[in-house]
Amino acid sequence: MNPIVRETRSVYRSLLGGGFADMRRMPSEVIHDADKCTVHRYEPTATTDPTALPVLLIPPMAATPVCFDLRRGCSMVEFLLDESRPTYLVDYGDISTLRDQDLGLEHWIDEVLPDAIEAALADSGAPGIHLVGWCLGGILEMFTTAAHPDLPIASVTSIASPFDFGEVRVLGPVRVLETLTGGLLTTGIVRTLGGIPGRLNGLIYRWLDPVKQIKKPFVQLQSRDDPDTLAQIEAVDVLMDTMEAYPGRSISQIYHSLIRTNRMSRGELHLKDGRVVELGSVTVPVMAIAGTGDLFFAPPASAHHVATLLTNSPRVRLETAPGGHLGVLTGRTARDTTWAYVQEFLSAHDRADQR
Repeated sequence: MNPIVRETRSVYRSLLGGGFADMRRMPSEVIHDADKCTVHRYEPTATTDPTALPVLLIPPMAATPVCFDLRRGCSMVEFLLDESRPTYLVDYGDISTLRDQDLGLEHWIDEVLPDAIEAALADSGAPGIHLVGWCLGGILEMFTTAAHPDLPIASVTSIASPFDFGEVRVLGPVRVLETLTGGLLTTGIVRTLGGIPGRLNGLIYRWLDPVKQIKKPFVQLQSRDDPDTLAQIEAVDVLMDTMEAYPGRSISQIYHSLIRTNRMSRGELHLKDGRVVELGSVTVPVMAIAGTGDLFFAPPASAHHVATLLTNSPRVRLETAPGGHLGVLTGRTARDTTWAYVQEFLSAHDRADQR
């Protein structure tokens, strides 16, 4: 094909048409289906290792499970299956700011995640299970482990999960504004909207890095001979366009416990009826992975702060990997860094008696 024609087509598809990314999802079967808790078991792509405990992938509320299966070649699910690891994922389904506005973090910590863990264990017949969560999913899994020591959790891995919001510099102006208004600004917005709608979440995620968004069309033009770069941009756009809502009660708890007061930097999460869950109750091995380019959501200092809170964990491993908040999970270098660290860590703790 004439190079000029090829480049013209590439620019057209990138800016208007897409079609670069292979976004077929890895085949899976639903093994448990309840409100806010649909558990998928992925079909093996290789002979399953009988010594490998299953892993349950835990997304944050707002992001769809696509984050773990972004596109072929940049899919943690695909990688784990190719490594012979039994792989499960919990999907929260549609989250409505109207219907679900009263759901708090305790709903995920006490109901959704324990139910998903038990469903995966019952299906696999395994004596234990690993948890791997991204962003808020890493926070939820950590406090679920602390709140339910009876669950046979073999290890916990958090990826780009912030545990000290004092290190998230982009929130500095927000704290000042909230201090001046006594917290009424955010509280009023959440009460009015019933939470944060999915489309607004997508916009917030995109425009926290305005320079990146402004440069995006130019990057696409410069990458007209690089289909893989264009495919990654396209796949990330799809994820942003399909984000779900944060329920009102949950986002209020996140705001007050994590952002405004930063209580979580002390290892505490305050839930309904005055209940406090502490990360000092975690007694399983933990790994925390941070993205070197994650400047806006979970900088390395924030993601690694969890190590100071896990006073009773037998082992805490800290890693960094290239990429921003999403790139560290599913970027083009994740196979040789983040995913390799995860598989190595899981394999080291596959025996349930190593808890």
